[in-house]
Amino acid sequence: MNATVAQLTSRAVLGRRRALLLLLLPVALLLVCVVARALAGTADPAGEAGHALAAELLNGFGLAVVLPLLALIAGTGAIGPEIDDGSIVYLLAKPLRRSTIVVTKVLVAIGVVLLFGVVPVLIGGVVMTGELGEVALGSAVGSLAAGVAYSAVFLLLAVVSRNVVVVGLLYALIWESLIGQIVPGAQALSILQWSLALTEAVAGGDAEALGITSAVSLPVGAILLTLVTVGATWYASRRLRTIRLSED
Repeated sequence: MNATVAQLTSRAVLGRRRALLLLLLPVALLLVCVVARALAGTADPAGEAGHALAAELLNGFGLAVVLPLLALIAGTGAIGPEIDDGSIVYLLAKPLRRSTIVVTKVLVAIGVVLLFGVVPVLIGGVVMTGELGEVALGSAVGSLAAGVAYSAVFLLLAVVSRNVVVVGLLYALIWESLIGQIVPGAQALSILQWSLALTEAVAGGDAEALGITSAVSLPVGAILLTLVTVGATWYASRRLRTIRLSED
């Protein structure tokens, strides 16, 4: 990791427009959690019904919608603007390994997702259940795992495609949020489902009663998440080597 690259990337990702979008998503999640808890009335939030509602909301909205969109903003914002305006050539001209540049940018994107996505999911779980229990912790762990993989994938898309926002939105909203939850065959190829395996493991024996189920087992989910994260980071580094310094 390179401190200078990390600083420049943080400024780019947390620019005025992106910062606003990054704030709106977790605020929306927390508002939904507060409203849902209020509408639940006097029901026991620490009971099975309260936990089930929290798990459904955190995983169905937080993990399936908020996390991919946050990672899309962070992952593409970490390198996309530099490629679009050509300023990436100044960074590539420095005596830095391409892998160092990419890994640093991926780590910054992960940090942003952790701050704006994982922490609000954890807080939302506490708000919904009234405790720092299996639902809140499981959802946070699953969100962190998904955020890491999504950040690497979306940064790779920013390197290989000029239409990364369109492609990323189609992937996040259609494949992950819709097809990945409904179509049985596609579920095994979904980062969402792989991450739910970790959430399910943290929830333990209560996972089935809470409606937390994954299409893959914990070992398979963990292995696939690792392979996708490492593979996307490696391929992004390789593709970055093909960018000519003379490009506009």
